[in-house]
Amino acid sequence: MRDFKKLQSDRIVGINAVPDEKNLMEWSAIMFGPEDSAWEGGIFKLKLVFPEEYPNKPPNVKFLSKIFHPNVYNDGRICLDILKNNWSPIYDVSAILTSIQSLLTDPNPRSPANTVAARLFEQNKREYYRNVKSMVEKSWMD
Repeated sequence: MRDFKKLQSDRIVGINAVPDEKNLMEWSAIMFGPEDSAWEGGIFKLKLVFPEEYPNKPPNVKFLSKIFHPNVYNDGRICLDILKNNWSPIYDVSAILTSIQSLLTDPNPRSPANTVAARLFEQNKREYYRNVKSMVEKSWMD
């Protein structure tokens, strides 16, 4: 798969992803919280499931690790435009994971998947970051 080869040659800082040995349409990823962010020090697991129509249709991507974020549903699904309406076959695994990593530090509270996190992000950053720090600490135990 071209995506795996690209990931091997063009490593992304803080991200590692590999296809399942038994099913190349399912990938596991680990994302480290970006440096100089509230997420720094976190280790977050994700799962990517590719449809047969990939790259014409986006993969289903979700966090397996518990995460408190305006754009992540409680079940780990991610609300990100490139995984929905703005999908394009030019996107690959590197672009998807890089976008998710960026979303961690730059959430979009106007398109919330988690309304509590979105409200705290906009109205009480101190409490929002306290929740994020708790998720970072829990990520060490996953």
